[in-house]
This record gives sequence, structure tokens and C-alpha cells, in this order.
Amino acid sequence: MSCLLCGQSIKNDLNFRSLLLLKNKENNVCVDCLSGFEKISEEHCPNCMKTGVSIKCQDCQYWCKKGIRVDHHAIFIYNQAMKDFFSRYKFDGDYLLRKIFASYLSEEFRKYKGYQFVVVPLSSERYYNRGFNQVIGLVEAAGYSYKDILGKRDEKASSSKNRLERLATKLPFFIKNNVDIPKKILLIDDIYTTGSTVNRIKRMLEEAGAEDVKTFSLAR
Repeated sequence: MSCLLCGQSIKNDLNFRSLLLLKNKENNVCVDCLSGFEKISEEHCPNCMKTGVSIKCQDCQYWCKKGIRVDHHAIFIYNQAMKDFFSRYKFDGDYLLRKIFASYLSEEFRKYKGYQFVVVPLSSERYYNRGFNQVIGLVEAAGYSYKDILGKRDEKASSSKNRLERLATKLPFFIKNNVDIPKKILLIDDIYTTGSTVNRIKRMLEEAGAEDVKTFSLAR
């Protein structure tokens, strides 16, 4: 088998180092590539898992003032290796890469028994250009399904916006017609930056009747 990231051959037997790094049960990424990804450390914001702080961070204080309690979990730091991964997965359209973190996501998703999974959607234009929703790919590769209750209007891509633009942008997401709103929701995105996307959707879902909305992303 070849590494999905670098293409080099992978030995069938997992050594101790690979198990220690990522517990990559699929054995589809080599140890050298795995070593570039960094899990979030024990020292992080208790609300959004931002690293380097141990108390509520500036972003979470901002959302608190807006009446939104941040309740977010993520696995990895958005470092250069993760940026390169998403560049290939999202923007180059390498759909096979959805499998790389399947075992880790599956392990985390098991903690949310009783929650309905809802993914952050793409606009129709973005979906047409990309050919897939990268968040759905991650969720389904982990062996889970999701409830399709959200839509998104076409707008400027968030990846091209700076922090202030993300916070000031009018919410382009909406709840689809004639759908039932689950009481307990895990809202899933790929990357958490300022929290503008998931936290504003969280409030929208709560206003629509959801009682417990937690948010999740692969990277922070």
C-alpha cells in the first residue's frame, strides 16, 4: 500500500512509532507524513480548544458578549501539515484524502451518543465547483451519517476573508423548509478559526428549537 500523501510504500506491520503518533488503523499514511500533524495539547481554551491559553480566549469572550456559549471540540492544530492537507483535499479535489483521519474521527464521534450530526453545508456554486462537501466526506469516511437540514447561499469564500471580515459577514446559512430540528445536535465543520461560522449557526439552530448544540472540527 502507498501513502495517500507522499506516495511512498507503507509496510504492512505498524510499528510502535506509528501507533504512538496517530493510531492510524487504516494504515494509509506513512509515519513521516503522520508526524507532521500535531494534536491539540492539554493546555488550551476550555471552550474552543485554542492552544497557548488555559483560560477563556479572546474569541470566546467575544461570543460570550454576543450571548453565545462556545462548546467546541477539535483534534488537531491547524499547522502547516494540516494546511497542506486541506489544500490538496478541498482545493485540489483529492477525495481519497478523506480517509486519512477516519479512525480518529470515529473515536471522537462515539462520545456523542444521542446527538444528531449536522454538517456545515457548501453553497450550490461551491459544491458544483468542488464536486463534494469536504465535511461530509470526513464524516462518512468515519462511518457516520448526518442530518441534512442546512443550506447556504452563494457568497465570498471564507478562506479568502480575514478575521474581521469573518466576524462581520452576514450569516449566509439557513435552515431548510419542512425539516425537524433535533433536540441534541453536533454541528461539524472542517476548521475552526474565529468560530464565526459554527457559533452563529449554533445560535440559529437554538433559536429554531434545538436544546443542546455542540460544535466540532477536525482542526483548530
